[in-house]
Amino acid sequence: MQKISGKTALITGGSKGIGYGIAEALLKEGLNVAITSRSQSAADEAAKKLSAFGKTIGIASDVRDLESQKKAVEKTVATFGSLDVLVANAGIGHFASILDMTAAQWNETIDVNLTGVFNSVKASLDALVQSKGYLITIASLAGTNFFAKGAAYNASKFGLVGFTQAVMLDVRHHGVKVSTIMPGSVTSHFNNHQPSPADEWKIQPEDLGEMVAGLLKMHPRALPSKIEVRPSTPPKK
Repeated sequence: MQKISGKTALITGGSKGIGYGIAEALLKEGLNVAITSRSQSAADEAAKKLSAFGKTIGIASDVRDLESQKKAVEKTVATFGSLDVLVANAGIGHFASILDMTAAQWNETIDVNLTGVFNSVKASLDALVQSKGYLITIASLAGTNFFAKGAAYNASKFGLVGFTQAVMLDVRHHGVKVSTIMPGSVTSHFNNHQPSPADEWKIQPEDLGEMVAGLLKMHPRALPSKIEVRPSTPPKK
């Protein structure tokens, strides 16, 4: 297995939910971790909690802004000396029939879930090429399974899966590994959801954290480029 202790990861949208779970898992593996949130106070609060597990910083950054992403990468490298892992996790969801969906809902979904990942990747690539690092995007099973009221979300996640796989082909000979993880139902704060005991059947953020750590530890010759993960026993409909 690859030694990952001492490496540095940047996780977008890492102040709660999936991003927070991944941050905690990587800190426990000995990585330095930078997390971003649009809110500096939210980033600082999460980083303070995560500091119980290792070295971490919180950065205010908006994935919709390329310059903001560049500054997040610069701060990460200035603090920890390198960038070895990018986890492009930040995302939102607007769910409505195309009959009711507004242009603002469409634009925000594409801007965050798709263009936002482009911005995060573009800002990080020079550092990842230098470190022979790893890029991981958090997509969704909605990137292969369409559903009613999912026009914007499906479009963003179908696009994200295709984007990530194309980037994988672009950078593999530069020493950068690329994977996309496509979770099904996850217990998180996504779309203003408040986790509760009723969510215990779902994938937990720590499960995805364990998966990311496992990817980083794999021998460099092996690349799981696209991973679908589902709850093992969802409720019967």
